[in-house]
Amino acid sequence: MFEKHSVTIDWAGRPLTLETGQIARQADGAVWATYGDTKLLATVCFAKDARPGQSFFPLTVNYMEKFYAAGKVPGGYFKREGRPTERETLISRLTDRPIRPLFPKGFRNEVQVVITVMQHDLENEPDIIGMVAASAALAISGAPFDGPIGAARVGLIDGDYVLNPMLDEMEDSELDLVVAGTHDAVMMVESQAEELTEEQMLGAVMFAHEACQDVIEAITELAEKCAKPKWDYVEADTSAEKKDVKKAAEKGIKAAYKHKDKLKRQDALRDVKAAAKLALVEDGDMDEAVFNDAFKAVESTTVRTSVIKTKKRIDGRKTDEVRSIEAMAGLLPRTHGSALFTRGETQAICVATLGTSEDEQFVDQLTGTIKNRFMLHYNFPPYSVGEARRMGGTSRREHGHGKLAWRALQAVLPTKEDFPYTIRLVSEITESNGSSSMATVCGCSLAMMDAGVPLKRPVSGIAMGLIKDDAGVAVLSDILGDEDHLGDMDFKVAGTREGITSLQMDIKIAGISEEIMEEALAQAHNGRMHILDKMDEALTESRDSVGEFAPRIEQMKIPVDKIRDVIGSGGKVIREIVDTTGARVSVEDDGTIKIASNDQKSIDAAKEWIVSLTAEPEAGKIYDGKVVKVVDFGAFVNFFGKKDGLVHVSMMKAERVGHPSDVVSEGDTVKVKLMGFDDRGKVRLSMKHVDQETGEELEVEERPRSKRDDDDGDDKPRRPRRRRSRDD
Repeated sequence: MFEKHSVTIDWAGRPLTLETGQIARQADGAVWATYGDTKLLATVCFAKDARPGQSFFPLTVNYMEKFYAAGKVPGGYFKREGRPTERETLISRLTDRPIRPLFPKGFRNEVQVVITVMQHDLENEPDIIGMVAASAALAISGAPFDGPIGAARVGLIDGDYVLNPMLDEMEDSELDLVVAGTHDAVMMVESQAEELTEEQMLGAVMFAHEACQDVIEAITELAEKCAKPKWDYVEADTSAEKKDVKKAAEKGIKAAYKHKDKLKRQDALRDVKAAAKLALVEDGDMDEAVFNDAFKAVESTTVRTSVIKTKKRIDGRKTDEVRSIEAMAGLLPRTHGSALFTRGETQAICVATLGTSEDEQFVDQLTGTIKNRFMLHYNFPPYSVGEARRMGGTSRREHGHGKLAWRALQAVLPTKEDFPYTIRLVSEITESNGSSSMATVCGCSLAMMDAGVPLKRPVSGIAMGLIKDDAGVAVLSDILGDEDHLGDMDFKVAGTREGITSLQMDIKIAGISEEIMEEALAQAHNGRMHILDKMDEALTESRDSVGEFAPRIEQMKIPVDKIRDVIGSGGKVIREIVDTTGARVSVEDDGTIKIASNDQKSIDAAKEWIVSLTAEPEAGKIYDGKVVKVVDFGAFVNFFGKKDGLVHVSMMKAERVGHPSDVVSEGDTVKVKLMGFDDRGKVRLSMKHVDQETGEELEVEERPRSKRDDDDGDDKPRRPRRRRSRDD
């Protein structure tokens, strides 16, 4: 019934199997991938005709993690998977980025890649396997795909590169790097690192690319067995139309690109395009879609040729020159921390908000529920690029840029023990003309420093570009939006003065060489140092303490067996503490208690209450107390939270006391010394050993004990002694 084909290789010590022919046979391409005990299905379907007037390549990648893969039931009310999670969105983008450039330039047919995680062994990450399976499904589908690609993850553990480290190994890794590439070149890089050098990062990229070769060979072997005939796509010859557009618009395009201001340049280009369209489309017979493609091609060629020949950029800068920078901390004084970062025509307002452990983000994943104490949210409103368009939910681009900035900053955060706050960063992009994600890195670094977050070091980021053709190569620092749009590479590097914390690269051509990447890293290093110098003009280090509007958090530790005393039955005690003191109190499983409030008095009151519930009074210490009951043999004093103890009448004053009420009354405040505990564990207190005015300890000469002194202080009612009568 099934015509199955498969290949198996040993990859990083585990078998990788790619199989087709049994599952999802109606898709153009379907591959069942197994790595360890992690299994997933990747499918490819593509339309055989393009939609009329289609102006872009409609490739979609959907990565889905099913909770049954880990033997779990989804959380929430509906108990089923819903819209894509941030993780699924990021992995979808991770797969899309290296395969998109490998389709023909003029290809406009819809292509859909669906990757479904069917089984997760909780050891091998499925994202890399999904990329490999998608590449294999494309290779056998017959789609005009110039692949295959391979993908690999690299860790750095104890100074050694490790291929595809398991989940538990990643906890000890200084690097999490994902690389995808063809046989000849690297196509995509995504990473976060613990301040590594350029040499270490480049070495890791090339190590990963080498590891991709075994996968590429396996996919090629599978394709040779069962691939469908490659779909015969021939790009239409529009050379004549490009020639006509060049004649009509080249001069105007060159003039438009002399405007350094983005909006003026866009207005000029719009006028040039409208005039050419009038002549060639409306008054001529050129198809509008063909005209648009031809105009874009002429514009790209004009700009790229100029940069290669003159080594001058669109805005007149040198290839390694960074735009003017203005950095400001404390833009919003009532927030916990804020910054305004402007680089050329790119600007971000970044805000830091500090919270308690109650504000941590709970994320339900196949590997279990995780808690995030560090969040970064990136917003890209349409006004930032001068547009009016519909605003909806968070876009894939916003998820991706926010995660890139998150990766760049995570290496410099203080530990939870040193800084017990939850940190949320928000970047509002108010202007954009190139690399708003790197502006987010710089602005959020300053915002955290302004909030008093003790960062190890400030972090900056820079976006590099590339123009590569037969005339030469130009590596560009701090690229503009047009240079990103018309160029061949978007290469983002973030880090401190000590090293790189994040690196991301996307290629629009068939990959780049190690030499070009090395040059880009070196040029990025110089740009990163320059930006850090500019940031230092705003703030050189984190403020000494959190701001006046931020909550104060103090930590204390109690024995685990005392947690129930603080929480109480059904949370009754902890609610009473919160309601009475006004402080927020959270208790962790290891006995760590965090107390937060804007008012130090509230923190102190809650702390004192918790101490009274969990700590034990110390013999020999002096306490302030309150008389709660006076009896014939002494007075009961509340001296340690809710703990009471007896001050025997003989311990009230150095001289003899007739009755306790001669010395104290209920409600009086007294100072007492804890003398110790009797054989039954009852507290023995003394007032006579403490100066009631100053609280200083007094030396007292003990007088001979009377029969009354030998009273054990038990307040239980005693049975009266029966007197004998003369009749007895």
